[in-house]
Amino acid sequence: MLVLDKVSKRFGGLSVLEDVSFTVPKGSVFGLIGPNGAGKTTVFNLVTGLLAPSGGAIALDDRSLVGRKPHRITRLGIARTFQNIRVFKEMTLRENVIVGMHAHLGYAVPQWLFSLPSYRTAERRAAERAEELLSWVGLGGRGSDIADKLSYGDQRKLELARALATEPSLLLLDEPVAGMNSGEKQELMAVIGRVVARGYTVFLIEHDMRFVMGLCARIAVLNFGRIIAEGPPEAIRNDPAVIEAYLGRDE
Repeated sequence: MLVLDKVSKRFGGLSVLEDVSFTVPKGSVFGLIGPNGAGKTTVFNLVTGLLAPSGGAIALDDRSLVGRKPHRITRLGIARTFQNIRVFKEMTLRENVIVGMHAHLGYAVPQWLFSLPSYRTAERRAAERAEELLSWVGLGGRGSDIADKLSYGDQRKLELARALATEPSLLLLDEPVAGMNSGEKQELMAVIGRVVARGYTVFLIEHDMRFVMGLCARIAVLNFGRIIAEGPPEAIRNDPAVIEAYLGRDE
């Protein structure tokens, strides 16, 4: 689904990524791991158009993403969550999710200004879809709640529901369980599993190895801007280069 081919990124004389290549298979969970500063978030920023690569190719379903604006990439089917929670805290859960539907609501400003029937119909459908997505992530029946009153873990779920509202084919999750307790991590793991079962593809960055190993079908390991290993969890767990990257070498 998503292919990176010899992608590089330089900031002045500093090389952050060098010849990064991997493929995210459709309909599964793919993980990108590595020590702090390895370049993982830079990969996400390149895929979503926040940064332009210095070299190489990035494609979604054989369509190049290089040079496209972030909103155009969203329309092609990529949605993203961030390390830091970014919900609209004074809005309801339903309103937060509807914000993610802005590209698909199907009405223009005049229809909104005059509250025409087409506007009211689109809003009703959006509200129904928002409630459906909230139920997918375990927040069903809470659409009228204010987002600021949610627990940390539930705010993460709300972000996931809002990302799904953009109608993506590929979800990019940047450290989705950061700051969660073990119970919240288990809940989110189950939620992501149900999302993938509905036909979505997930590409995630995460430091929690138990979460990654328990969820991902394939994992790539990034260290000092280069891919040092890729494969199924068991192979990654026992790879000497990966162990050295995390734990160092015993001289």
